[in-house]
Amino acid sequence: MRDLEAKDFLVGQTAEQAALENAPLSDLEKRMMYFTEACECPEDPLALNNAFEAAYDTAEYEAKISKLMHHAYQRIRKENAETAGRWKEAIKQLSKGDHYLLVLEGPNYSKEHPQERPPYDSLKLLGTAILVACAMAVFAFAWDRFGPHFPDSRDWIARRLIVYSLLALFFVARYYWRKTRDRKDSGQA
Repeated sequence: MRDLEAKDFLVGQTAEQAALENAPLSDLEKRMMYFTEACECPEDPLALNNAFEAAYDTAEYEAKISKLMHHAYQRIRKENAETAGRWKEAIKQLSKGDHYLLVLEGPNYSKEHPQERPPYDSLKLLGTAILVACAMAVFAFAWDRFGPHFPDSRDWIARRLIVYSLLALFFVARYYWRKTRDRKDSGQA
């Protein structure tokens, strides 16, 4: 798949999604999706950019297209695995160069995006953090229990380790809760 073929496919799917959502894309919006400062831009990049900036707000456009691309990928992933594979292939092809379409696509359009962490990866992080915090607590308890038997024992070390263990558990639990809440908010859970 060449860059232009990849862009044709992605622009077509995004335009189809826009039509399904009753927010059709203008000709200029579609042409802007092909924008690149490097090779294979179907028209003069400078003229295209100037025309676009005169007619549209870039931040609004990027948010709109990113949302449409996200919805388009979700739709085709449910409808047809082969088409979803073509989507991934197109993104992979464009990732080799410098294309505006990659900015529009955004970093987090699906759970299956190659740059995202695998499912349940945060559970591994949570488990490891709990294990480390528990080990610290056991060490602190043992130090507190057996420390007085040694002449140079310092109780403040054990107390600090207990406090650090509890703080570590608190922050890990808070992080995990936020990740879970964010996933539910984005509809990925």
